[in-house]
Formats: sequence, C-alpha cells, structure tokens
Amino acid sequence: MDAGLKRELEAKVYAGERLTREDGVALYESDDLTWLGRLAHHKRTELNGDRVMFNVNRHLNLTNVCSASCAYCSFQRKPGEKDAYTMRIDEAVRKAKEMEGEQLTELHIVNGLHPTLPWRYYPKVLRELKAALPNVKLKCFTATEVQWFEKISGLSADEILDELMDAGLESLTGGGAEIFDWEVRQHIVDHACHWEDWSRIHALAHSKGMKTPATMLYGHIEEPRHRVDHVLRLRELQDETGGFAVFIPLRYQHDFVDSADGKIRNRIQARTTMASPAESLKTFAVSRLLFDNVPHLKNFWVMHGLSVAQLSLNFGVDDLDGSVVEYKITHDADSYGTPNTMHRDDLLHLIWDAGFQPVERDTRYNVVREYDKAPSLAERRAEPQQVWA
Repeated sequence: MDAGLKRELEAKVYAGERLTREDGVALYESDDLTWLGRLAHHKRTELNGDRVMFNVNRHLNLTNVCSASCAYCSFQRKPGEKDAYTMRIDEAVRKAKEMEGEQLTELHIVNGLHPTLPWRYYPKVLRELKAALPNVKLKCFTATEVQWFEKISGLSADEILDELMDAGLESLTGGGAEIFDWEVRQHIVDHACHWEDWSRIHALAHSKGMKTPATMLYGHIEEPRHRVDHVLRLRELQDETGGFAVFIPLRYQHDFVDSADGKIRNRIQARTTMASPAESLKTFAVSRLLFDNVPHLKNFWVMHGLSVAQLSLNFGVDDLDGSVVEYKITHDADSYGTPNTMHRDDLLHLIWDAGFQPVERDTRYNVVREYDKAPSLAERRAEPQQVWA
C-alpha cells in the first residue's frame, strides 16, 4: 500500500471518520497484517474495552432435509437419503434439556428448507421448547427460512414473525446471507432469498423490537470487493434500523466424505481453497473498521479453530459465541481439529489465556455475569498453562 494512503486511512480511523467503499478495498489490499490488527483493535477497544463476550448455548438443527441444493452446502439432504433426518418435537426438547444443568441461556436453531414439513410444526416446536426451558432464549431461523415459511403457509413475514414471537422467538439467526452481490450469489445459492428479501425480513424483525445478527460467508469464489459491498449494504440497513447486534464473518468450509452415502456435496470445492488464518484475521479487522455502527464482532470459533479465535481478539473481535455443543452445518468440528463443544470453564480460560476479560451475555447482549480480568503475564508464566490447539 502507498505510504500516503496508509497514513490517510490510519488518520481516518483514529479520527472516527466513516470509511468508504474505496477505503475498504484498499484495506484488503494491504499486506501489513499487524497494522490492520492495530487499527481494528483500537476500534474494538473504543467500543468494548478488553471485554470478550460469550454465552452458554446449544445449536439444534431440527432437519437437514432441504429443497435447495446450494453449491457450497454439505449439510442438506434430499428426502429418502440414508442420513436425512427430521426431529420429532419431543426429541428436540430432550436434546435441549440435556444442557439444563449447565445454566443454558440460548437455543440456536437453523434448519433445511423441508419440502413437506408443515408450517405449524415450527411455532409448535418453539412453544414446547419454551415450556420446557422457560428461561432459555430462542434464537431461531434464518431469513431464508422465514421466506420459505411465507411460501408454505401463505402468510406474510409480518404474520409469521408475530406468531413465532408469540411462541417464544427472541431473535432470528443471521444465516442465509452468504455474499449478497449477485455476481457471486448466483453461483453459490439455490434458494429464492436474496438481498431484497433478507434485508426486508431483518428490517421487519427490527421494527418488532428484535436484535438480530448478520453474517457473511467468505473465502470461496468471492473477491475482497464483494466482502466490502456485503458489509456496506448491512451498514446502510443498520443506519436505518439499528437492529443488528453483531456481525459474524463465517469461514467457508471444504467438505469431506463422512456421510453414509459417501458423497461430497460441495460443488465448488474443486476450484476453491479455504481462507488461511491470515486471511481470516484480515477479514475480521476490515469488517470491524468498516462496520462502524454495529456494536459487536463475533468469531464463531467452530469455523476458525481456537488459536485463530484467540488471535482474532486482537483484530477487532469481542465475542466468541458460546458452548455450541453440536453444529451440523459444517464438518469443521470433525475434520479440522476443533472440539465439538466448549463448556463455560473452557471459554473462560480461552479468553483469560488471550489476555481479556470474559463477560457472559444473553441473546440480546445483556450482561449475565462479569468475570475477573485476565491474570497478568507474570502470573500466567508462574504456572503451566493449557495450550489451545
């Protein structure tokens, strides 16, 4: 990067000026990762100090049967495939209650677009989960799923959200976003929910008082300019609604043969490489610098690994998601050495080891409990420490 441009961008960041599309592209072109990290860390410290948030949550995927066949997705199955499944409501409740003793605060539910499951199944499962776990927040369904519910029910998104909220819905999830730019999206997505509907549904949720997350799937066939465009669309919507609580860059994953039928479903795998740790850290940093009106930036550690998760706390990130327990959407936990679950104590030590203060939160980012600040480096060196792979 030209030294003058570098000074100009740094001055804008420290002055709190909003960065432009051209600034975002220029930041991605910089190979000075330390400099990018310093700028992003300055911004995260202004917003969140040395606090790192997490929650005790559980992911539930009620069904992997899906009418869509997105090019990057290895989760979806068609009716009749050997490892296709759909949970009964009592099964979902039983799985959720397994974590009751760990003071679970959130259930995170995302599913395939099941071609024959009736709309009434979805509010019913929320009601049963809420009855079984009244103190647990329900963070459920992507905007893509809500649009699917419109199709199968004949109801509007407005009516659907009202009924789901009446059943206990606290927040939508941020999925279905992938990359919004049509130049890329047409090659990776096989459902009908694109920017216009995704933004419409989240804006509607915000108007009803919900705080929702937003995501971006990066590291496949997109270019940095597409990532910048994605963030700026969300930033503009946030200017209008103020409803996004957190932004979550998600690392695209390669598939591997683990299913009963031996198929690799990721159709773009042969021409893609997964983002390197350096590229992930750059993406977090640039996202933090561009997305100036969203309070939190999350590293979903399952998709990045624990070492990159710790490093990302110095590149703009201030949230490490939660305990997760079971994540079926990607195979990262099985294939890339990331554990399947992290308990509260694991997350506390992960954050302390990185030199930050853990703060347990709920779905709306209200503080549940603040923990002690990280011990000093001298204190940590005085006794053996766990090494996170």
